[in-house]
Amino acid sequence: MDHIVFIYLIYTAVSIGLTVWLARTLYRNGAVFLSDVFEDRPYLADATNRLLVVGFYMLNLGYAFLILRRPDAASASEAVHFLIERLGLLLVSLGVIHFVNMLVFWNIRKRVALESAPLPVHPQAVLPQPADCDPFPA
Repeated sequence: MDHIVFIYLIYTAVSIGLTVWLARTLYRNGAVFLSDVFEDRPYLADATNRLLVVGFYMLNLGYAFLILRRPDAASASEAVHFLIERLGLLLVSLGVIHFVNMLVFWNIRKRVALESAPLPVHPQAVLPQPADCDPFPA
């Protein structure tokens, strides 16, 4: 078997495994976070979480397969170097996408917190105006 075919098989298995593991972790922890954000609407929390995970799968797997290009690997060591380089690039991109996903969660939470913030308190008393203060000077 050609070296590069073996490397493709390893890369495909590792990239799919990493993406599935990370997506399941994000789904599980995102569910807790979103249920806190949308506590009065649990169906919205679940739907938002599922949509984020589907987008995560599409983006990560699409990118993982896009960066896979066949180099001219003449030896096994060149093929392994290619594998390590591509997996490193994939892990860095997964990290960036993960932080973008966390930014989306943070923005959702901030928006919900602003919407549910209490209104300012109306004044309870009116202080009398001092006698020596003329509000309309001549």
